Amino acid sequence: MSGGTMLYGGDEIGALVFDPGHHSLRVGYAQEDSPKAEIPSVVGIGTSAPDTNLDPETKTDNNVTPNIADARKFYVDTNYVNVPRSHMEVQTYMKDGMIDNWELFEKVIDYAYANVIQSEPEYHPVLFSEASWNVRNNREKLTELMFEKYNVPAFFLVKNAVLAAFSSGRATALVVDSGATHTSAVPVHEGYVLSQAVVKSPLGGDFLSRQCRQHLEKLNIDLSPVYKIASKDVVKERDNARFTLRKLPENLTQSWQNYMVQLMMQDFQMNVLQVLENPFDERVASQIPMVHYEFPNGYHQDFGSERFKIAESLFDNAMLGAGQLASTSVGMCDADVRLSLFGSVVVTGGNTLLQGFPERLNRDLQLRAPSNTRLKMISANGSVERRFGAWIGGSILASIGTFQQMWISSQEYEEAGKSQVERKCP
Repeated sequence: MSGGTMLYGGDEIGALVFDPGHHSLRVGYAQEDSPKAEIPSVVGIGTSAPDTNLDPETKTDNNVTPNIADARKFYVDTNYVNVPRSHMEVQTYMKDGMIDNWELFEKVIDYAYANVIQSEPEYHPVLFSEASWNVRNNREKLTELMFEKYNVPAFFLVKNAVLAAFSSGRATALVVDSGATHTSAVPVHEGYVLSQAVVKSPLGGDFLSRQCRQHLEKLNIDLSPVYKIASKDVVKERDNARFTLRKLPENLTQSWQNYMVQLMMQDFQMNVLQVLENPFDERVASQIPMVHYEFPNGYHQDFGSERFKIAESLFDNAMLGAGQLASTSVGMCDADVRLSLFGSVVVTGGNTLLQGFPERLNRDLQLRAPSNTRLKMISANGSVERRFGAWIGGSILASIGTFQQMWISSQEYEEAGKSQVERKCP
């Protein structure tokens, strides 16, 4: 199994691409056009009650040590996390775009190999994406984990902004990435991140979810997620909902209930919110047709100008608006790359699927860019391409012939240890 065909025969055996984010971890084989699975970035942590009616999820916890001190059970992936269970806390392993809780992260990787890839880790080189501001300590820890615990034959780490640029066929681009927890503008030049000019703001999809939730609670709309509802009647618009509650386990944790409401808010914001092309104006917004939305409990109503007002908060912030971030980032770059950055602004991340996001960003940048610049926005039409931009870039990169010599092989790791990652992965 030494080097040879395993590593460098690009076709011999599929490399894997992992793209961790705050919303989910994308996993799949290089050369494919979309990930095999999208696993939520949260893990359910339950106290293992001495019950015998174990569900099928036990197949993910055959790696949980049966010592009494750690009698916790871990639930990974939507089908297990979204089930109401007493005392199950929900916790994410990400923090500020970086992997933070390594124990939970390993549980998810174990699950990915067992249930998604369904193959042994030692057969597949692994390409990981990382935040542009990832720190050395974290990179080395991931390298060590993949080689020591999973025995991967080869490993590589790439900045997700670079991958998003690659997925749009660009080596130089300004990548505006709006995800769950933050929006960032990252200038990429010839495949390298210009790290001194990276700017990010904490306004993302989760921020909008919180805004939506506050707004709906102000309107006294009952936000009972699907799991609470056994059956519901059809009611007239704006009439009180008539529904029967499901019998639920006792002691559902607050963290899990908040997570379920958040999922519901994500559905709401993707269906209802919209960004106006020009800054919010009550008169303009009130002339646009309203959008109808029905809540899980059967209550339904139309939403008018408020749906623009909430979405506006991504753009109207003087310091943190998306257009402001992008122009600040370009301004911090060298004068001779600015034209080429404005000439390809790549829009990626699940939050940019908000209706009208790219158009508004385009307008805001047009106002802020120098008058002689040719501004070009590159935003993929499909939701898959936009949500999984970095993953697709990784899939392309890992299957390119000339990339095969870039991998950190297990031999190199044996010889020089985890510091290799700083040397080989820009």
